[in-house]
Amino acid sequence: MTQYGEPFVVASPHRRRHGARSLVLIVGAPVAAILFQVYVPRFFGYLSYLEPPLLVTVYFALMRRQPMAGVFYGAAVGLVQDSLSHQPLGMFGIVKTLVGYFAASVSQRFDVESPLVRFLLGFFFFFFHQFFYWVLVRALLGQALEFDPARTALFGLMNAAIAVPLFHLLDRL
Repeated sequence: MTQYGEPFVVASPHRRRHGARSLVLIVGAPVAAILFQVYVPRFFGYLSYLEPPLLVTVYFALMRRQPMAGVFYGAAVGLVQDSLSHQPLGMFGIVKTLVGYFAASVSQRFDVESPLVRFLLGFFFFFFHQFFYWVLVRALLGQALEFDPARTALFGLMNAAIAVPLFHLLDRL
């Protein structure tokens, strides 16, 4: 490895899909994830720990391998999620923008097709998302929000366990 531009791990060739089917998936997956997060915990409270909009953002940022595309995708998903939540507009938008950027940047350096790597990235980005959301709420809104690292790590593991089959399903679509 002589240059910064060389990847740490050689990435597998990325399949690019274009067309109407791809557009439906890019728009439909986050809408379904956001609706899942809004409505399913009302009936099944034990599923409230899931963060499907985050997982969909991470997946598409990893697969596109373009940081700017990850930024715009994360911002769009976050702002739509903000519009359906009771939080001030922009909180999830800021956090998911950063997640999209960092996920796309990581995908340029590592092979993200491995289930183990996807599990680790799902855990890392859930923890990052929760921590950065906590920082923003405290800094921008001045609210005292509880951040329990052990509980966040446990929920991160559960989200990472969901991320691997979800990413596989999205690969198939």
